[in-house]
Amino acid sequence: MKRHLPLAALLLSACALEPAQQIYAIDTAPIPAAVETAPMTGTGDKADDPAVWVNWADPAGSLILGTNKDEGLHVYNLSGEELQFLDVGRVNNVDLRGNLAVASNDETNSVSWFAIDPATATVSHIGDTPTTKDEPYGICAGLLDEVFYAMPTYKDGLVQVWAAPEDKVAEGVDLVAEIQVGQFGKRQLEGCVFDEANDQVFVGEEEHGIWKLDLSDWTAAPVSVDTIAAGNGLVADVEGLDIWTGQTGEGYLVASAQAADRFVVYDLKAPHAPRGVFTVTASADGSIDAVTHTDGLDVNSAPLPGFPNGVLVVQDDGNPESGVDQNFKLVDWTLIRDALGLD
Repeated sequence: MKRHLPLAALLLSACALEPAQQIYAIDTAPIPAAVETAPMTGTGDKADDPAVWVNWADPAGSLILGTNKDEGLHVYNLSGEELQFLDVGRVNNVDLRGNLAVASNDETNSVSWFAIDPATATVSHIGDTPTTKDEPYGICAGLLDEVFYAMPTYKDGLVQVWAAPEDKVAEGVDLVAEIQVGQFGKRQLEGCVFDEANDQVFVGEEEHGIWKLDLSDWTAAPVSVDTIAAGNGLVADVEGLDIWTGQTGEGYLVASAQAADRFVVYDLKAPHAPRGVFTVTASADGSIDAVTHTDGLDVNSAPLPGFPNGVLVVQDDGNPESGVDQNFKLVDWTLIRDALGLD
């Protein structure tokens, strides 16, 4: 797992710097939270990013992996109960494909790898790949033509692409590309998501907007999807990104606009038209508080108990006060779909 090959960076600069940040009002649809996970008890910025693992043999046994950037990786069930904690160091973002998960570990400056046993629905830490670069920040996973990809992102605007055949990941992964998204040293990236069906990868630049990379050509220049300045709902920091996928490559990209406590939805296919904005409010009975200042998020379109059209999981900055007992909230995608008039 520790093998890697050096590769010259593909330094691809993007567009000019963004104007100063402005927080502005915009129409939003209020969507109530349905479930919340057990808190990461205490004060401070702990919870960050979730990932949903679907147990296809027993959907009720599906899992939510959630990073604690002070300690390690937490594992919850769909009722929000904590099942496991893996003390692997300061992991910031997590993503998965199939039964493999990856996390950006800025304590060890590595990509941490995890296996999920489908028979027991347990998660184990199987190794780390040193990135040879300080503080891997965000991360996303992809699986295309039986090749598993892990893409850590960095605060200087760089993304790395690590890859190996899915069945040979344990033998080591190779660094196959480094891509500069934006102006070197000035573009802080975090959230990203692979859209294998449409050969694209979306990357969030916190102070600017959303970029798109070509999954079939790592040398292609990044393409702008949306910017804060465009006024479609994004504000800094542009944080978590994920997609709700349909049966034929259709779907939606969801982005967290952190400072405004809201989420922006786009068509997954070009030209990626904005489809609406929503917030996550308190549950109808008041037992679950509203979501604020979301960092990471995950969307899964698989039908799950209580979530017939899929689920959105978002980090909540405060539970209920900012920086206190942070956790993750689960939202029924059906409510988002209906509120925004999505297909």
